[in-house]
Amino acid sequence: MAVDTLQALNERVLRELNEGLLPFWQTQVIDYQNGGFIGRMANDRTIDRRAVKGLILNTRLLWTYSALYRYAHEDSLKTLANRAFDYLVDKFIDPDHGGVYWFLDAQGNPVDVKKKIYGQAFALYALAEFYRMTEDKKALDLACRIFDLVEEHALDRKNGGYFETLERNWSETEDLRLSPVDMNEKKSMNTHLHLLEGYTNLYRVWKTKQLEQKIADLLKLFLVHVINQDTFHFNLFFDEVWTPKSSRISFGHDIEGSWLLLEAATVLGQAELIARVREASLNMATRVLQESVDRDGGLYYEADPSGIIDSDKHWWPQAEAVVGFLNAYQLSGDNAFLRAAIKTWNFIEKHIIDKKDGDWFWRVSKERKPYKDDPKVSEWKSPYHSCRACLEIIERINKITTTEKVEP
Repeated sequence: MAVDTLQALNERVLRELNEGLLPFWQTQVIDYQNGGFIGRMANDRTIDRRAVKGLILNTRLLWTYSALYRYAHEDSLKTLANRAFDYLVDKFIDPDHGGVYWFLDAQGNPVDVKKKIYGQAFALYALAEFYRMTEDKKALDLACRIFDLVEEHALDRKNGGYFETLERNWSETEDLRLSPVDMNEKKSMNTHLHLLEGYTNLYRVWKTKQLEQKIADLLKLFLVHVINQDTFHFNLFFDEVWTPKSSRISFGHDIEGSWLLLEAATVLGQAELIARVREASLNMATRVLQESVDRDGGLYYEADPSGIIDSDKHWWPQAEAVVGFLNAYQLSGDNAFLRAAIKTWNFIEKHIIDKKDGDWFWRVSKERKPYKDDPKVSEWKSPYHSCRACLEIIERINKITTTEKVEP
């Protein structure tokens, strides 16, 4: 694969980041009435002023603005990162029990105060990134405090891993679901993947032996329990003792996990774990390439052992696929992965980017028709996947074209 092909991809990604994503997320989501950021925007940019404000949207905004500032060094991004940090501290932090609330109302009052470990993970992930930008000790202290609370209350000391959800005071709860579409089980792949992601980012700025061990433990859990050793897909839900409770396959999580696991192992720096995770990462990416990529380059959403059960193409698996396939190319040198990454970016440009109203459509059908009733911004729709993918692609192409041999 020629260097100029990679550089052409890099230019296209840079253009989308700088001319598409950045202007939208810098200007369209500020809540001037109630502070912080809006909770929901329809695809045509109509804002729902009564919508809840979700922890995931707000922490992902904080991470994105902080990461983009370290990339672009624009003062406006620093201002937005500070706004997101201040709102998180003022409104989402539980002053009585610690940790962060799940939902606020439009005015910033807590309405869902459960301690979802997935949410705690994104809070410390974002706070660590903000600290990387500012070296503000308050951000690091908050991240470390959330880490301590998760370890104190959510850790399963008998069977390993972490319980999904706790009450506001960190006691047990009956409804463990992250969202209404999830299973009510004790443990999930999703929470563990993003807790690993958060712990990895925290380890970049807070290298303690305890955190190092926790990341290693999480990686081993993935290698033993979460990755299905027969199919190389993630098992999604588990009971307390790690018995899989679902046969559904999430292609987006598989390809996202393939590079996030290796990122965690690499940051940790333990050679044996790196070797094991490299093998698993390639196996996962290979299976996604074989089973989930349509002829147009887009990734189908979900499957089960019978085959594809959801052929829609959501925005975030497409973003993760480009990164995951580039990662697999870096590991293997197999041009099939590089071709797949470029083809998926082609699909994003042609069908996912909303050229009229900005940002990306939530999803398109198998026939590549956008679902225009899906929100543009919501408690789950944020710039995290799209902007992070752009930053990862740019960094990886730079490494490939400068430090690795590329076939002429």
